[in-house]
Amino acid sequence: MEKPNKYPVTKSEAEWREELGEKRYHILREKGTEFPRTGEYNLTFNEGTYVCGACNTPLFDSNNKFESNCGWPSFDDSIEGAVEYVKDESHGMIRTEILCSNCGSHLGHIFNDGPTETGQRYCVNSLSLQFQKK
Repeated sequence: MEKPNKYPVTKSEAEWREELGEKRYHILREKGTEFPRTGEYNLTFNEGTYVCGACNTPLFDSNNKFESNCGWPSFDDSIEGAVEYVKDESHGMIRTEILCSNCGSHLGHIFNDGPTETGQRYCVNSLSLQFQKK
């Protein structure tokens, strides 16, 4: 039995799986992680907006993207209200998971080791994003 959905965009897991395909579904809905340095947007620095790979909600502006050398796209801030923060105690660690606030899809994690004045590093899976050029 699927748990109730508190997000504006609601679909069954079967619908998500069919719509997203196996790789995106694994990252976005099963909280998977891409291998480092393999994602399409890891080293992309074009002007535009990064949107949720599941529901197209704008999440990150390209002005907030930076090279972190961690192997995943990194941002120092998100678009206001676009990201939900959830305590994650999986894999023997305590981290903060980031989810799309519109559909609840997994994006990655946020860390307090960013090099900019925000001090934040949103570490995001490329497969959880789509890029819209300006």
